[in-house]
Amino acid sequence: MADDFLLPVAFHFAVSLDGAEVKAPDAAFREVSGLETEIETEELREGGENTFVHRLPKGRRQGNLSLVRGLAVGDDPLVRWCTSVLESTLATEIPTATVLVKLLDADHQPIAAWSAQNCWPVKWQVGSFDAMKNEIAVETIELSYTTIKRVN
Repeated sequence: MADDFLLPVAFHFAVSLDGAEVKAPDAAFREVSGLETEIETEELREGGENTFVHRLPKGRRQGNLSLVRGLAVGDDPLVRWCTSVLESTLATEIPTATVLVKLLDADHQPIAAWSAQNCWPVKWQVGSFDAMKNEIAVETIELSYTTIKRVN
């Protein structure tokens, strides 16, 4: 019963990708950010009314989903998908994927999950190399998406 009042930790999560070009179940990422959506608004001033301004909804907007992990070596489906899109001439249809991010409890069971639909890579960045630091080489993949939904 006491466990019901524990707040979830942000470091225990799992990410899976599923699409035509990429199937990377439970990919190991060290950081995920960009799970966000907002409604853009437009201000409308009413003639003769000076005490407030109407704020009208224009549409939803999402940021980019950012995935950070150790640099993949070898034949990795996520890297293959990113390079196929980012190095293409954009003359063909861009293959999309669904990304599922699950926040896990101590028993590795999901306590919250978010699904980002129609994801496609817009940026791929390899972290800097520095001979004076003892760090793991990392890569950051940014994905654009059309919608995000909390699924539990």
